[in-house]
Amino acid sequence: MPAYKLISFRSLRMALRFVLPLAFALTLLAYAVVPLVDKLTLRWFVRDLDIRSRLITDTLQEPLEDLLVLGEKGKINSLLTRAIKDERLLALGYCSPEGTLQYRTANFPDSLSCSPPRNPAGKTKHLLRLSRGLVHIAYDPLDNEQGLTGSLLVIHDMSFVERRSTDTRNYVILLFAVLGIVTSLITVFVAHLSWRGWMEGVRAMLRGEGLVKPFSNPANSELQPLVGDLRGLLRSLDAERRLADDATITWSPESLRGLLHKQLAGERVIVVSNREPYIHINTPDGIIVNRPASGLVTAVEPVMRACSGTWIAHGGGSADRETVDRHDRVGVPPGHADYTLRRIWLSAEEEAGYYYGFANEGLWPLCHNAHVRPVFRSSNWAQYVAVNQRFAEAVVKEADSDDPVVLVQDYHFALLPGMIRKQLPKATIITFWHIPWPNPESFGICPWREELLKGLLGSTILGFHTPFHCKNFLETVDRYLETRIEQESSTIFHRGKLTLVESYPISIQWPPPWQATQATVDECRLSVRRSLGVNPDHLLGLGVDRLDYTKGILERLRAVENMLERHPSMIGHFTFVQIAAPSRSALEEYQAFDARVRALAERINQRFSDGAYQPVCLKVEHHEPEDVNRYYRATDVCMVTSLHDGMNLVAKEFVAARDDERGALVLSQFTGAAHELHEALIVNPYHIEQTADALYHALTMPLFEQQERMRSMRSLVRDFNVYRWAGRMLIDAARIRQREKLSARIGRPV
Repeated sequence: MPAYKLISFRSLRMALRFVLPLAFALTLLAYAVVPLVDKLTLRWFVRDLDIRSRLITDTLQEPLEDLLVLGEKGKINSLLTRAIKDERLLALGYCSPEGTLQYRTANFPDSLSCSPPRNPAGKTKHLLRLSRGLVHIAYDPLDNEQGLTGSLLVIHDMSFVERRSTDTRNYVILLFAVLGIVTSLITVFVAHLSWRGWMEGVRAMLRGEGLVKPFSNPANSELQPLVGDLRGLLRSLDAERRLADDATITWSPESLRGLLHKQLAGERVIVVSNREPYIHINTPDGIIVNRPASGLVTAVEPVMRACSGTWIAHGGGSADRETVDRHDRVGVPPGHADYTLRRIWLSAEEEAGYYYGFANEGLWPLCHNAHVRPVFRSSNWAQYVAVNQRFAEAVVKEADSDDPVVLVQDYHFALLPGMIRKQLPKATIITFWHIPWPNPESFGICPWREELLKGLLGSTILGFHTPFHCKNFLETVDRYLETRIEQESSTIFHRGKLTLVESYPISIQWPPPWQATQATVDECRLSVRRSLGVNPDHLLGLGVDRLDYTKGILERLRAVENMLERHPSMIGHFTFVQIAAPSRSALEEYQAFDARVRALAERINQRFSDGAYQPVCLKVEHHEPEDVNRYYRATDVCMVTSLHDGMNLVAKEFVAARDDERGALVLSQFTGAAHELHEALIVNPYHIEQTADALYHALTMPLFEQQERMRSMRSLVRDFNVYRWAGRMLIDAARIRQREKLSARIGRPV
């Protein structure tokens, strides 16, 4: 028999001695594990349903008690019926304090009463098998300051648990089968290599080369690609898990607070941003409070209301110093303080160098493809470093522990994460970059690129709007720093610390805070048209932006002009309203842009005006969010034509405002929102004719098409709201904190 056949036969025989007992052991183990998995799965679902039942009871308690006091039987039945629209919620019933079932939904089981069923040991049974299958029953008391007001019977259909248990059982058996096959193959492979290595050693000894002869083992290089594939698979599974979580979590202030208490032990959150959420201003009539025109404030402020904590920001209002205490703190919102605003004071020189200089003349144009050259000065960089250090010291003073949760916002504080990390090594630092991240070549223009990257890598989590921006950042770090980057897990290992780089698409509060008090759509349409001096059936277009060269305002107005040229029937019947909040007016580039916008609007009006009619209404002034919402509800089409944007929340605000499911959205393909709001009319704003055609299509769109598009977009904005944005980051932060604590406990680095 040839030698290679003899080796193969001996390898196979040695492997079988191990494989057969292994296969038998795995089979026994599979049959032992399956019942255990079923039991654990059922226990987990029961625990989750207990929590879910308590949450339902807490949600219904206040309106139910109010209706009970009023004796509104019909409304009570309606309240309970609406609540069971959830496909897993089978029935609800209300028991009086005396134990009488007074109200119940139509499908409430006749066999149940206000007396909980008990097992032979006398304990309350939470699971019953009825004619329709297994159900979960929760008896939740309703109590308030006056005492017990009754109890709520919450019954969940658990048929889905049985289906999932069957799936889990099949997966476990399949897993053990695959595990057995893979283990067998690996065993045969290793046995073969071991036998071959021993034979080569014998041959070397016989040739006089010694017992040990170095020879390369190709197994490592051959198996190395599997490591990358495995990491990619784990990342895909994690993404699927996150989507599954989103499908079962209703994101709201309550769920976000619950998440914070459950995952982060009730930690107070510290937010750091340049712009403050509330500005106090002196006026002849006294001090007034304004909210700035900022997408960052629009997104983060509802999160702070839900989580409480401290917001650290630059105090720039004329009355800001008059309204703080001796520690430079003030409770906000005014009249209903949910969290603390800590103000940092900057001199005119500091603001000019840090904010107007390095941040907005340097980083802003560097990160936006808006064809404006960035300007970098050493003096501005020095101010940027100094101001970042002052904010870091403020974070340390405001932290009430050595491991706070800190949310650093935007490009004004690229150095801040690293500075906080030096003083609070255990802190969980979540940095969110609200603007795009450029490619490595563009970012390489910055003279202090390495310092900025090292500062950002002080973050535990670094978030961007889109995966594309994450990819750009990873490539930039790979180009300019010596680090270990794991592309599959999107992590960077630098100076002994791991940074997760992840996309978290930002969104808005849902429902809008003024939904209960806002005027109807018809009332908004009439009032806005009356203020503009046009007929009730006059068509309106709307743009809402800061007066910034990245927002595509000039391109938008040129598209309006082109549309009127090609569709003269719209002249006299269509007006475009551009709300443009003044922004960074101290900078020369912004002053020149302001002049260009005003000149173009005036030229269009001179060309197409007729008597009192003007096709463009330019409003370069601050508008409160409630006023902007009134325009959203009154307009026929909203145009968002940014030349380059991280997300652009105006698009989502417009969709959220249209509870009548009417109106159309023209959206730039260069916004992050275009990756989510697919039912908008997506345009390239540089293509004037294409944008003009989209505007005309929007103005003449049939009602049924408007409703179909708007209904789909509203569903997305509702489900993927700002609480989900914050919740996803906090969940990831909690997971990393747990891993770091475990690593510290066993005495080895992460």
